[in-house]
Amino acid sequence: MAKIGSVEIGKGRHVKVMGIINASPESFFKGSVRTGFDEVAQAAREMQGAGAHVIDIGAMSTAPYLDTIIPVEEEIRRLKAAMEAAKSACSLPISVDTPRAEVAEAATKLGADAINDVTGLKYDRRMAQVVAKAGLPVIIGAYSRTPASGRVAGTVRALKESIALAKKAGVRKEMMLVDPSIGFFRAEGKNPFFTKLADGDKTPWYSRDLEVLSSLYKLAALAPVCVSVSRKSFIGHLLNLPAAEQRMVPSVACEVVAAINGASLVRTHSVKETVQALTMLELLRR
Repeated sequence: MAKIGSVEIGKGRHVKVMGIINASPESFFKGSVRTGFDEVAQAAREMQGAGAHVIDIGAMSTAPYLDTIIPVEEEIRRLKAAMEAAKSACSLPISVDTPRAEVAEAATKLGADAINDVTGLKYDRRMAQVVAKAGLPVIIGAYSRTPASGRVAGTVRALKESIALAKKAGVRKEMMLVDPSIGFFRAEGKNPFFTKLADGDKTPWYSRDLEVLSSLYKLAALAPVCVSVSRKSFIGHLLNLPAAEQRMVPSVACEVVAAINGASLVRTHSVKETVQALTMLELLRR
């Protein structure tokens, strides 16, 4: 069991929904970008009204196939503006999506309720200490600084390494969630936030994502699982849907399967549709 704000996440609880607000114009799904105060506030208000439990704000895209690194100062500026707007419009807890410790420090001062690090506290060696000092829950992404297998065993190994780092820094077990980092195990990329597949791992990146989604129960043995599949490129590759705008329906299908297979938190661009689908799943399970 873990908590973000007052939201309980884990086994025995209904699957929770985390709405994505991207304050980063470079994000891969342009439909999720909200840069002005009114735009962010409206998005937060709509997400709360649609049934989201948590909002996740990112101010720099980490998409592996894009060249998106911006100065830390710009990421903090964007984050501050977006958090102020979201807090003005809704009462949901706010998670901040960043792999950089300096940004995470700023987020804690701005009132963040959680840190979401797709690099599992490994890209920035100060991140574990920052999270521990703040006493905030952390979503730990599967990540390796060196080439690694993207198979389920390799994903679990990467997460166990990050959990050990967190524990060593003083992060309590009940403050951790894990994320399999769908889309972030690849043969190549344009930034340091993805895991390069080892030469011996011949699994195509899109097959890796399918395999991991089918085996989430193995990750759930470590900590509550957060899954982010919304609009991602493996869906586009498999279904020949080049535009992220085309991928909403298969995204929701993947989210439902993730919930069935052990996910406790679903991070999505499509809050209304995801909430409806997961509510229907709960009704069918009765």
